[in-house]
Amino acid sequence: MRITVTVNGQPYEREVEPRLLLTHFLRDELGLTGTHWGCDTSNCGVCTVQLDGVPVKSCTVLAVMADGHEVTTVEGLEKDGELDAVQKGFVECHGLQCGFCTPGMLLTARWLLDHNPDPDEGEIREAISGQLCRCTGYENIVRSIRWAAEAEATS
Repeated sequence: MRITVTVNGQPYEREVEPRLLLTHFLRDELGLTGTHWGCDTSNCGVCTVQLDGVPVKSCTVLAVMADGHEVTTVEGLEKDGELDAVQKGFVECHGLQCGFCTPGMLLTARWLLDHNPDPDEGEIREAISGQLCRCTGYENIVRSIRWAAEAEATS
């Protein structure tokens, strides 16, 4: 099937197999390897991207379902060489260790702050509850997202 999808603001047209998962389309067809591939069962959340601004687990979305839609990957967060506030927060507050879950966490955090610019700890934990991190215990991730919220409030 022929699809046209906008990824990180750039339109792409490709011929794809109807069963191709969005995560594999992004990684294998477009070379956007920031979208990680983990459990393949939608349990871990490492493959999370934004589809029309909403976080989705790309291992549960077929590439053909993204036809005519906009996808944002972790590569699309920085603008004009400037890291997004959530990316800066993860650097400032050590919100990552191995980095495997980080792209999904960043895209989920960006969605949260776009819809709730001043989330409390409980709201942050609820938002990232579909993301598994085996390294950090989530404390620094929560701090990172709060840092981003505060940084955006003062800018």
